[in-house]
Amino acid sequence: MSEGYTVAILGATGAVGTRMIQQLAASTIPVARLKLLASQRSAGKTLTFKDQQITVEETTPDSFDGVDIVLASAGGSVSKKFLPEAVKRGAVCVDNTSAFRMEPDVPLVVPEVNENVLPRHHGIIANPNCSTIMMMVALEPIRQAVGLKQIIVSTYQAASGAGQTALNELYSEAQDYLDHKDMQAEIFPTKGEPKHYPLAFNLLPQIDVLEDNYYSHEEWKMIHETKKIMLDDMDAPDIKVTATCVRVPVPISHGESIWIDTGDPDATVDELRAAIDAAPGVVLQDDPAHQVYPQPINATGKRETFVGRIRADLENPGAFNLWAVSDNLLKGAAWNTVQIAERLVAQKLV
Repeated sequence: MSEGYTVAILGATGAVGTRMIQQLAASTIPVARLKLLASQRSAGKTLTFKDQQITVEETTPDSFDGVDIVLASAGGSVSKKFLPEAVKRGAVCVDNTSAFRMEPDVPLVVPEVNENVLPRHHGIIANPNCSTIMMMVALEPIRQAVGLKQIIVSTYQAASGAGQTALNELYSEAQDYLDHKDMQAEIFPTKGEPKHYPLAFNLLPQIDVLEDNYYSHEEWKMIHETKKIMLDDMDAPDIKVTATCVRVPVPISHGESIWIDTGDPDATVDELRAAIDAAPGVVLQDDPAHQVYPQPINATGKRETFVGRIRADLENPGAFNLWAVSDNLLKGAAWNTVQIAERLVAQKLV
């Protein structure tokens, strides 16, 4: 489409939506027209795309008439309501919610890992969980180089992963704490639960609801999304995965401590470093002699995933520990979504 595409951003005024606008402006996608869609409450606001001022519209099914690409981040219920309507009208949708991730006919995509599944789409492509995305970018080069048999991950997830309101709550709690006031917790660990706890100066080992098997739903997502992305089967036994997901009082950018068993007792740290250093979308920051390693404060605002502290497990040949950090609102959400759309355009799938 030489004249460009009509693109709609659903959830345009949110923390991820505003970043989608920025990432789209910096992308290779030729945009002829941009529609910004949100709830009735946000309709009428104006946002900037390149040098244009665009008015936000209330979302209705007819909003998607003539739209080629939809980038969605307005919550699962909104995606379930509107994305099928967009597909009926001829759009291809990239969804940044959990609404369609585990549907067998919906590709779950991290472009650095499995863009080859994009041609199988039926109008909707799912963006994985933010914590899953960064782990896939960090581990796929290792899997390709020496293999991957097992993953044990502990996450250190930023407040912004729960949305702008949650991030604001962290800031207000921190100020209350410093002012020796009682902290008012209304969102963390997750909004729908009966109990809420402060995140400021605290750690919360619960993200999303707790399941009957004692895992949180966030942990469930990491386990099954990893298998679907790497092995094309959410229940595949070939890679064993387990996770502990923890919310930490950091504004933006998740960290992950990852233990892996490559299955190759002869694999070396140098091989892992070389594989990561040569891979797209990942930056090696691993210089122990000079205390160089990834930190959330340095990753914020960047598209890449940063990996360091790579070291062999001294008790288990072929096993390694590493540390990864990535901006959860960019690579974990807005950029991965736009990046998928770039690959759709490049493959002429839209």
